[in-house]
Amino acid sequence: MSYAPFPIVDISGAPFDRGRTYGAAAASRIKASVRLYAEQMKRLSFTADEVRGIVAGFLPSMRDFAPDLAEEMRGIAAGADCSFDEIALVNARTEVVQIGRRRAPGGSRDSDACTGVVVMPEAAKDRQLIHAQNWDWRPDCVDTSIVLRIRREDGPSILTFTEAGGLARSGLNSVGLAITANYLESDRDFRELGIPLPLIRRRYLESAHFAEGIETVATTPKSGSNNMILSTAAGLAIDFECAPDESFAIYPQDGLIAHANHWTCPSALAKLKDTGISGVADSFYRDYRVRHLLTPKAGHITIEDVKAALFDNFGTPYAVCRPPHAAPGSSMSATVAMIAMQPALGQMQVAPMPAHNNRFTNYSLKVESTVRAVA
Repeated sequence: MSYAPFPIVDISGAPFDRGRTYGAAAASRIKASVRLYAEQMKRLSFTADEVRGIVAGFLPSMRDFAPDLAEEMRGIAAGADCSFDEIALVNARTEVVQIGRRRAPGGSRDSDACTGVVVMPEAAKDRQLIHAQNWDWRPDCVDTSIVLRIRREDGPSILTFTEAGGLARSGLNSVGLAITANYLESDRDFRELGIPLPLIRRRYLESAHFAEGIETVATTPKSGSNNMILSTAAGLAIDFECAPDESFAIYPQDGLIAHANHWTCPSALAKLKDTGISGVADSFYRDYRVRHLLTPKAGHITIEDVKAALFDNFGTPYAVCRPPHAAPGSSMSATVAMIAMQPALGQMQVAPMPAHNNRFTNYSLKVESTVRAVA
């Protein structure tokens, strides 16, 4: 396990070509990502053929939803010397693992306990929106993640932190849009197969307009629930608590959005059951802790204040910033990365394993001159 900066991979060109560049540049990390999830499914007693069968269920909808991204995935596979199915597994890993757990219950559950936050321009010292997240997942992923910079001629360029082989996770684009995501569960999950989440996040980041990105996130059918926080440097953020077939909007309060891993929208709570709180009950205070630390500074919040809130260790190891640990009945979990973004500046700062490391690397993307905040 390393606390070295996440490597950056630059890609451009046609979908297959940029994928092949990506695959060749990050081949060792991509293969490690594939092994991580193949071995996880093996521990759930699935054979390699059975895993391919589960992945195959997503392929038609992936191709229909984004044929260009399917072609990019083929390029990634070619560059990394992997099969297309293996790259599809990485991009559908949330859905595949959850299907595996539903078919083979009894194994340890995963603790995907992320905490996200947005500071609106009116609450920020420099009147520029700040969008940040702690990504909590398997500690091994500190060695299987990258930052991907995608230079596009047919739309906004993109800067995204993602698992190697993935299309997107947290990120921003050159017109000032940004996204982070948190795990949710509900009793509507996995009734039908939807579009894997990395494709939805990537399509959001390819959007030239906030409204287009909102439509992608809010209306694209999903297999399971997920929380996605969307923002624009122009001065707006909306948190969408997404069930597979319906999305619920949450707007900033007192210049802030903070969200962990439990449903909070009253409309959502009236219509569905939160089935994911077991194992992440600390979610009930993690988002509160972030708001509690930032609210007194409203109007003067800096990106360093946001980082300090995300470094909060109240209740450790069940904290906003989590050291590696395994809760009873759960797999090993940690805050793998802290990601702090200033979309108007095209800046993303990332610290690996922040519970043990406070060194950030700055990654940048040239933003269009029209990107500005509206206080």
